[in-house]
Amino acid sequence: MRHGNGHRKLGVTASHRKAMFSNMAAALIEHEQIKTTLAKAKEIRSVVEKLITLGKKGGLANKRIALSKLRDEAMVKKLFDVLAVRYKDRNGGYTRVLKAGFRYGDAAAMGLVELVDRDVNAKGAKHKALHEAKKALEAENLPQQGE
Repeated sequence: MRHGNGHRKLGVTASHRKAMFSNMAAALIEHEQIKTTLAKAKEIRSVVEKLITLGKKGGLANKRIALSKLRDEAMVKKLFDVLAVRYKDRNGGYTRVLKAGFRYGDAAAMGLVELVDRDVNAKGAKHKALHEAKKALEAENLPQQGE
């Protein structure tokens, strides 16, 4: 009998699965939309929804629980400061999974996981800022013509 075995194993060990969900949850909170296999997308929903509920409750103990799950202080801060405020009037259902076709290499079903009412500019914002800073730094260090 399979009582109490309600989650997908995803072909990895328990420690790998825990680390993978931690990384995926942090990425989803940062970018507010990620693309992954459909099975992983359906599993990450419950992880992220529970974290957002923790953020809505607030408090130091809940921050520490979220930090133990996410292992990223910046994402815990965003969870408690931005997302908790955004979803304060919503009773669950913070994420949605959209089917996104099939992967070219192995024909695995792909899906998009996104936060409902997401900030469209959040996806890739960190990388864009780093790229702009790098360009500005290179512009300062280049010698001027005529020197």
